Amino acid sequence: MTTADAKAKQEAKELLEYLKNTAGQQIITGQHTQTIPCEEIDYIRQTTGKEPKLRGFELLAYSPNINYADVSPECLKEVEENKGTAETALQWARANHPDKVNDTGTENSTDYTTGGILTFTFHWFSPLGGRDKSFYTEHTDFDATKVLQEGTPERAAFYADMDVIADILRRFQDENIPILWRPFHESYGTWFWWGAKGAKVARDLYRLMFDYYTGEKNLHNLLWVWNCDIEEAYPGDEYVDVVSIDVYLPEYQSTDYADAYEKLVAATSRDKVAALAEVGYLPDVDLLQKSRIPWAYYMTWSKEFCIGEKYNSVENLKKMYDSEYAVTL
Repeated sequence: MTTADAKAKQEAKELLEYLKNTAGQQIITGQHTQTIPCEEIDYIRQTTGKEPKLRGFELLAYSPNINYADVSPECLKEVEENKGTAETALQWARANHPDKVNDTGTENSTDYTTGGILTFTFHWFSPLGGRDKSFYTEHTDFDATKVLQEGTPERAAFYADMDVIADILRRFQDENIPILWRPFHESYGTWFWWGAKGAKVARDLYRLMFDYYTGEKNLHNLLWVWNCDIEEAYPGDEYVDVVSIDVYLPEYQSTDYADAYEKLVAATSRDKVAALAEVGYLPDVDLLQKSRIPWAYYMTWSKEFCIGEKYNSVENLKKMYDSEYAVTL
């Protein structure tokens, strides 16, 4: 499978190939972690005796424009909880990096059947203005359409913020660690500033970042994850490695998320790896094994979506991690 970035590092190419080969044969278990130490992982380990193969981390605390002068206690707590996530992610990735093998005759190919996979989410505090959790539209007057106009303060601030995050991502590239990079997530909604003016604007922001990161910043360890199921907003196959969607059902139901899959691939591409980038309720692994809906991975969100039984019962968590269809660490 060809990567969107023509200059992608070998480890990124091999990870994409692994995801492609897994989809429809098994599903990779994933968990987002919010606090340091990672209490969600501890809970899964204590409950199931295993750990998720994919681990998600948040970069919101690295936003350069957090307005500490006008911030709620809830926002401040979330920022504090997420400080140091890049360092924790790097340590985890080092400890769980797949082994290098040479059994194919190629130099140091990577065996992703071992080791862990890393993905990043970025709740980006608006590059200008805003108060409190300014990644939410309601807390900022930042106009994303002005980023698309040359010479605007919004565009300058947007690129300045991208430089800061690029420096973080480069640390992983320097150690040959690929990242499933999912910027501008949930742009099918208007609750985040990047989606407030419509998903097409978010698409154009995504393209700007792709071109800047793969071009000027020479970041080639990223697999680019698009997170929207609006057809007219799809950036195009040349910009995307993984198509994904976030699904939070209002109440539990046993599901393989087949409807979400069909809607997603109809709006994007059937030729790309597909993923449940965020879920509240675990997919039913028995249904998945029967239907073979080709989700490569899922990632449960943090805190109460994982810990306790408000969303996922211990029975369902054990069933997932005990299944031969689920890939664990």
